[in-house]
Amino acid sequence: MSITAHHDSETDCLTLQLGERFDFSVHRDFHEACLGAVRPARSYVVDLGEVARMDSSALGMLLLLREHAGGDRAEIRIVNVDSALRGTLRVAGFDRLFALH
Repeated sequence: MSITAHHDSETDCLTLQLGERFDFSVHRDFHEACLGAVRPARSYVVDLGEVARMDSSALGMLLLLREHAGGDRAEIRIVNVDSALRGTLRVAGFDRLFALH
């Protein structure tokens, strides 16, 4: 699996650690890790520290997560974003939808 998920039950935060590729090839794993739960977590951390490649389906997965987590009320932080990925996320307007760190 190219995604590792850790749920901190004390803070109800789900952390997703992605592998080198964040693209359609991880769609099923992403869905099972964070969207498969009946009840969304209170907050989410998406760690892109190892991601070297991201495509438009990754942006779609992030939007699905945001919707699942409560839309405008969602607390989602995207962390360890390198400059190239940060540029992609900014061009797509994701810096207004997610907290980028």
